[in-house]
Amino acid sequence: MSHSSEQFLLQCRQLLGEAHVLTDDDATRSYLTDYRQRYTGTAIAVLKPANTQQVADVVKLCNQYQVAMVPQGGNTGLVLGSVPDQSGRAVVLSLLRLNQIRQTDPVNDTITVEAGCLLQQVQQAADAADRLFPLSLASEGSCTIGGNLSTNAGGTAVLHYGTARALCLGLEVVTASGEIWDGLRGLRKDNTGYDLRDLFIGAEGTLGIITAAVLKLFPKPKSYATALASLPSVDAALALFHFIRSNGKDCALTAFELISAYSLTLVQQHFPSIKQPQLGAHPYCVLIELSSQEDGALVNQALEAVLNEALQSQLIPDALVATSLTQSGEFWKIRESISEAQKAEGKNIKHDISIPISGIGKFISQTDALLQQQFPGCRMVTFGHVGDGNLHYNVSAPLNSSVDAFLREQNAINRVVYDSVAAFSGSISAEHGLGALKCEEILRYKSPVEMQLMRSIKAALDPNNLMNPGKVVKPLP
Repeated sequence: MSHSSEQFLLQCRQLLGEAHVLTDDDATRSYLTDYRQRYTGTAIAVLKPANTQQVADVVKLCNQYQVAMVPQGGNTGLVLGSVPDQSGRAVVLSLLRLNQIRQTDPVNDTITVEAGCLLQQVQQAADAADRLFPLSLASEGSCTIGGNLSTNAGGTAVLHYGTARALCLGLEVVTASGEIWDGLRGLRKDNTGYDLRDLFIGAEGTLGIITAAVLKLFPKPKSYATALASLPSVDAALALFHFIRSNGKDCALTAFELISAYSLTLVQQHFPSIKQPQLGAHPYCVLIELSSQEDGALVNQALEAVLNEALQSQLIPDALVATSLTQSGEFWKIRESISEAQKAEGKNIKHDISIPISGIGKFISQTDALLQQQFPGCRMVTFGHVGDGNLHYNVSAPLNSSVDAFLREQNAINRVVYDSVAAFSGSISAEHGLGALKCEEILRYKSPVEMQLMRSIKAALDPNNLMNPGKVVKPLP
């Protein structure tokens, strides 16, 4: 280790305390390895500040020594956005100690939280105030609000409540120079210039470090109704989606999740304890959730009525409405277990994409056919938030084939999928971000004008390129 690095670490220990500057391999490994356990970077240290001022002081110190910073929350990302590269020139700046609920304001319907708060912690704090914070992800027990905002996370409730960006009113941010911007304003209307908040949301820590946020709360629905409906095609799912939206009485359609038959098969195979619905065999099903401010009997009646109409109109061949909270939980458990079931099945090639809703059916049929032509026998694990156009369009190796050999085709498979996404005017990243995994790929699909605008913003806010370098957008050589 160089004398400069030793001096840097000495000052970090003086600032944060010995226990919060990690350099031992065993202590740092989990911070350096990505969620899918496929990549491990290296770092000078993992630094764990306790509050916003300490974050600012660390950033100033990193500027003084020209040390790059990788902000990290729960490290649940899938695009290598929260782990360092292998140059060993960066520190990981873990925000997990910034975990305080600063204020709950049920009259203003807001909650102010620090970036290291777990999403589940925020949900529980909202619930204690008789309010709802609707962002919901499978990783909510381990992902953090800072990470959710930095990737503009979506999840299962986007259809009704919007993405993390739509749920955020204000931010506190440590800038690339170590200054603190206090933008923690709980205002729905604030037309006083450029929207700095939206620059930092979705920027994956490349422009500054989110340390706290003011988030929107909502009245808690008094009741929910959940159902699974089987479908012959994706186009049939879209027809059902619009039918429910038009005929769902006064209930809100809060979830409409597409699940392919093969996704159900994987869950059944790897999690046999999860009770499977007794529906006929069809290529797809959808998980539907209505919510209401009325009592449970009314929302259940509304869902049963609209599905009966859909059955009589031959929009769907079969449906099953949950008759209890336990059964509703079982339906959701199926949806939430797909990713883990696919992981248990073996390594796979993931695509987090979005397509205009009207084109989803044609996209899937055309792209499935292209993949089968070029990679015969590949297995498609298709599921996602079809009501907002976001698909998890994942590709697994053919049965009884070499998974490692299949993974060597990843670039070619990505090209087929992403070119098809572009042909449908979609996005190659709907909610996971670009990270390091897609920052080269995006050059194919964004115009030079758009990329130059992004580079200009990066250069203006992070002139030393110390904030999560190599992620989202790279400077020109």
